[in-house]
Amino acid sequence: MTKYDQMDQLLKEHGGYLFSSDITNAGISRTYLAKYVKENHLEKVAKGIYIAEDIWPDDLYIVQVCNPKVIFSGETALYLHGLTDREYSEICVCVPPRFSQTRLRERGVVVHQERDGIYGLGEMKLKTNYGNTVRTYDKERTVCDLIKNRGDFEVQSFQTAMKAFMRDSQKDMSKLMMYAEKLRIRDEVMKYVEVML
Repeated sequence: MTKYDQMDQLLKEHGGYLFSSDITNAGISRTYLAKYVKENHLEKVAKGIYIAEDIWPDDLYIVQVCNPKVIFSGETALYLHGLTDREYSEICVCVPPRFSQTRLRERGVVVHQERDGIYGLGEMKLKTNYGNTVRTYDKERTVCDLIKNRGDFEVQSFQTAMKAFMRDSQKDMSKLMMYAEKLRIRDEVMKYVEVML
């Protein structure tokens, strides 16, 4: 198998994405990569990430690949779970303590740094509209964050998300209350749940 065949295979395996880290791991030089990128009209979408010309860039997936520790939250998580009727206006993520936020903020990403014990609470994997897997918070954690940060959301968006969650037959109320307890917002969550049940 030639180096070009290897790169063709990597591009195919990753759904039209080519990562320079995979190229390096395969023992292919940057020179070959640069030539391949040029000849195949690949677009550079981030440092070390290229996509085929017939692929739409998946911003969430790109952010995730560049920053494996981010967990999508807030408006972005609401969108991923279908709890909102509109697309997110900003990408929102949570990061662990002592995580450097500079690059993310330069990209226009809204970053929330979480304390130990809270970061990762309710984490799950979900597919984006483009079919790529990313890390996000589950519906119950997302609703807790929605209530906790309700001042950051438009009234309409807040109500739409709450109604969608309460109508969801898959919702887990005991999990919601467990998260609310850990996030120290049990009373606020109870207030909204009682009104909407």
